[in-house]
Amino acid sequence: MKNSEREIMLIAQEECAEVTQAISKVFRFGFAGEYNGRTNKERLEEEIGDLMCMLRMMAERNLIDWEVVDLAASIKKIKLQKWSTINDND
Repeated sequence: MKNSEREIMLIAQEECAEVTQAISKVFRFGFAGEYNGRTNKERLEEEIGDLMCMLRMMAERNLIDWEVVDLAASIKKIKLQKWSTINDND
């Protein structure tokens, strides 16, 4: 693995952790909760954007294949329809 590819993967890993933290803040304080003038929703969107950037960079370097990722996402959605309550009326 090239150093640049390794760095992309490491930064993507960090961004995953930051998305996890942002989601945790939403659970604890709600989407509208604020810290330093920004809502938890805004922070979550920013962190997801940062992660998307890294995913796009991974695809540009052929570290991942979007067709394979899209297929995996479709399979996951089918599994969620079967095994989760996401589609149930709240």
